[in-house]
Amino acid sequence: MDRIDHGIIDQLRLNARAGYADIGAEVGLSASAVKRRIDKLVADGVIRGFTVQVDPAVEGLATEAYVELFCRGTVSPSDLKRILSGVPEIVEAGTVTGEADAIVIMRARDVIALEEALEKVRAAATVDHTRSAIVLSKLITRNAG
Repeated sequence: MDRIDHGIIDQLRLNARAGYADIGAEVGLSASAVKRRIDKLVADGVIRGFTVQVDPAVEGLATEAYVELFCRGTVSPSDLKRILSGVPEIVEAGTVTGEADAIVIMRARDVIALEEALEKVRAAATVDHTRSAIVLSKLITRNAG
């Protein structure tokens, strides 16, 4: 990848629906050259897809929380993934360094639904406890890839 490919990706991050000509005007290429490069980036697996991002509040998921997960003993990432996959309110999860074993981002329609989802997580035999923080306002949201 060169600086032009990075520029194309930057433009797609700003607006995945941008036309090839519009992207080309920003990176100094013709529309057909931009299309060829995007096709190659997709074929090479650099660009994994194009998506629509809908405001969670519009979908009735206005309550968001960051939850630290603490496990009993050693739990493999695949076991954690299996446990967490069964809770649809979890929209993102990852293992982490530090005291917690994992951090999850949960979205629910309200605090009651969030608490019910947390109880599903806590019901797993390997989960010792959780520590939650409800998001009051989003300050920065970036789509890094």
